[in-house]
Amino acid sequence: MYRAFYNLKEKPFQITTDSRFLWLGEKHKEAFATLKYGILDDKGFLLLIGDVGTGKTTLINALINTLNSKVILAKIPDPKLDEMDFYRLLANEFSIKKPFNTKGEFLLLFTEFLEKAYVSGKQVVLIADEAQRLSPELLEDIRHLSNIEKEHVKLLNIFFVGQVEFNNILLEKRNRAIRQRITIHYTLGALNEQEIGQYIHHRLQVAGTAEEIFNADAVLEVFKFSGGAPRLINIICDRALLTGFVESKKKIDAAMIIECAAELQISPYDDDDKPKKEEPAVDEGTAERGATGKDKVTSTPAVPPAAVRSELEHIQLDLTGVRKKKSGMWGIFFIYFTLILLIGALCAYFFYLPY
Repeated sequence: MYRAFYNLKEKPFQITTDSRFLWLGEKHKEAFATLKYGILDDKGFLLLIGDVGTGKTTLINALINTLNSKVILAKIPDPKLDEMDFYRLLANEFSIKKPFNTKGEFLLLFTEFLEKAYVSGKQVVLIADEAQRLSPELLEDIRHLSNIEKEHVKLLNIFFVGQVEFNNILLEKRNRAIRQRITIHYTLGALNEQEIGQYIHHRLQVAGTAEEIFNADAVLEVFKFSGGAPRLINIICDRALLTGFVESKKKIDAAMIIECAAELQISPYDDDDKPKKEEPAVDEGTAERGATGKDKVTSTPAVPPAAVRSELEHIQLDLTGVRKKKSGMWGIFFIYFTLILLIGALCAYFFYLPY
């Protein structure tokens, strides 16, 4: 819709993976080189961790495209499967044609397949994408697959790709055996502001234009709203180009990015927006670890937050006013008391008056 307006041959910010648009920042280059080395050097278990939208799948697809014919590869895009479905999918990916009905039959066929690959001088790689979705049982089955090996030689390389919560899964006691086997562990970070500018320019160039459509202020806003996640960058920039076309603007500025982010209901990505760990309330003192290793309590007066202090000040002012009103009431009370005494004295005088 906006391609002709910006002299583009195709849409530059599609969220689907396309190796032609691949641009690697420093973190992505390092991850790429590290993981490729792990595969080619038969390191066994590899792990790539990254937050949602950081470009894990794009990186893996690019890595796959660089592997030569000596690597036999299977990729499981979603491992949320039961045991036998997983083995059937694995057999299909590795072109194992012989039928099987049980786990034992599959393991015999798979062992035969791995040994033939080894004799042919080929490496076998299994990539489990979305690894955080693996069930504990399937994770254990994958570990057992890695036990099919020859002395000093790994017949199968297993490559986990998952979101950050997969780290917590590996830390569970029942997964300590597989955790200890991971030889290469890389965490993929987000792009920084400078890299985002280069990333946007690269994708526009691949799409057909060398024009700087997004000015520096716009790139800064893209960074604020995306947090450096390529997927969010693509979503925001695609919407910005559409908005620019509708408004007949050849240049995308900061105001347009803010407008698009609001329409997409994307909030600025800021450390202040992350949930903070709540500290326990301290009324009389704060526990502190002393040099002897014993806990001691250091007297620390609790300081209320600014909003609470302000509210307390208002309350104190109100109480002052009440005290002033009470001091005025004492004068009225004194007058009433005097009148009562006077009336009582008059009544007593007339009562005892002789006839």
